[in-house]
Amino acid sequence: MTFVNIIGIVGVSMLLLAYFLNLFNLLSKNSHSYLWMNFAGAGLSCYASVLLNYMPFIVLEAIWSAVSAVAIVNKLR
Repeated sequence: MTFVNIIGIVGVSMLLLAYFLNLFNLLSKNSHSYLWMNFAGAGLSCYASVLLNYMPFIVLEAIWSAVSAVAIVNKLR
């Protein structure tokens, strides 16, 4: 398993874990944990996509990470 695969798996796992915890009402979509898991997971997935030079997922994950960052900033205000 390569470094890129590990980074991508960790990122996608964080995103999926946040999604499933929210889906089963174990984590609120407004909680700090949910927002940070989305931000970090999308960031790692974006980084792996950059290393793979796969533009569709670079765009997807960069936007996902940016939206999560905005939500974190709004929550901190």
